Amino acid sequence: MTDSGLDYIELLQHEVNKNPDRLLDVGKVEDQEEATPPCRTLPALCSIPRSLVISPSLGGTPVTPQLTEGGARAIQMVIQARIIKYLLFSQQSSTDRRTLHSLGQVDQRDQEKALAAALSDSLWLAGQEELATVTLVTEDYCITPHLDYKLDNFTEKLQLFTFDKKDDVWKFILDHIQCFKEEGSHGVILFLYSLICSRTVNRLMDDLDSKTSHLLHLSLGNFVCQQALLNLLLTGRASPHVFNGTLQFGEDGQPLEHPLQGVLSRSDVGYLHWSREQMDRGGLPQVGSMLKTPRYPVWVCCINSSYSVLFSLNRSLLSDWRMEHQFKLFYFNGQNCQRATAQLAVDTHSHHWEALSTEADPEKRFPSLEMTIRTKWDGAAIDWNGIDPFY
Repeated sequence: MTDSGLDYIELLQHEVNKNPDRLLDVGKVEDQEEATPPCRTLPALCSIPRSLVISPSLGGTPVTPQLTEGGARAIQMVIQARIIKYLLFSQQSSTDRRTLHSLGQVDQRDQEKALAAALSDSLWLAGQEELATVTLVTEDYCITPHLDYKLDNFTEKLQLFTFDKKDDVWKFILDHIQCFKEEGSHGVILFLYSLICSRTVNRLMDDLDSKTSHLLHLSLGNFVCQQALLNLLLTGRASPHVFNGTLQFGEDGQPLEHPLQGVLSRSDVGYLHWSREQMDRGGLPQVGSMLKTPRYPVWVCCINSSYSVLFSLNRSLLSDWRMEHQFKLFYFNGQNCQRATAQLAVDTHSHHWEALSTEADPEKRFPSLEMTIRTKWDGAAIDWNGIDPFY
């Protein structure tokens, strides 16, 4: 990876109990040719369980001052979607059909394999299916703090491990899976470092456009994923927009000074978006078919700025139009208020959805989850199977 300087960013508050005051910015880059400083022992400011710290003898490349990034909450839901894809469609034979019940019966080792597969999928895509980098915390410090750097007792100890085969990435992550899943491991932050190092800063700068330089933004005291980071997780490319291709012309038909970067390839896991607030203000971003119609029937949903997962057990749903007349979708948002995965029956064929409800309250007449599903299946009628609609 080419040495490039980044603004130094503190880790997320939820990960290291700090109050970060700067954003992850890949747009402000300074060319530097600075030798890696010698490792030295520094005061501990952030507690990391010793069992999650690897030995320096494992090898790897020490982190440099040019690589200091942050994390984001929505990452977890994308990884959850990839785990579901792996468990449903990657490990079964043609005669072994998964059920919703079977997803809850996976033993711990298979859960770890699924997590390793989910992480390695995103990293391999980010590295253009040629290289992927995994970052882990070692015992040694490899950065000497200076005036522009604030010690966090985490970033200064990172080691970078780069692989040119996807299976090797998966095996390495599986061997060190505790570094990503155990409490106190700061696994989301490690994965975000790995993702950006796999993509490289230079490629990230090429992905973004003149209006987007941050992968995260601060909203109401919390870090929120920019669409570019979500697209990086889903497609391997940090495009800032959800439409297909590159937009060369504006609404007036005139060429844009800086073309807008959309999604260039179909993803394994899809993306759907709906927001009541955006609808009230005049419109939603138009998600293109590259994200709406993924290779597998699993979608990350952004509904009213909250992330969740929608999926089908039938892979043929996206390849056989006859399957789309009547089918089931399963939904969960990972929140405490949802005690079980919701099962929804979707009918796109017989009648229009607006004729089914007489509710005066728009929140009940037009549940946000239903409206999200209709961005993919326009006009679909949705049966909640006896549970009260939510979202």
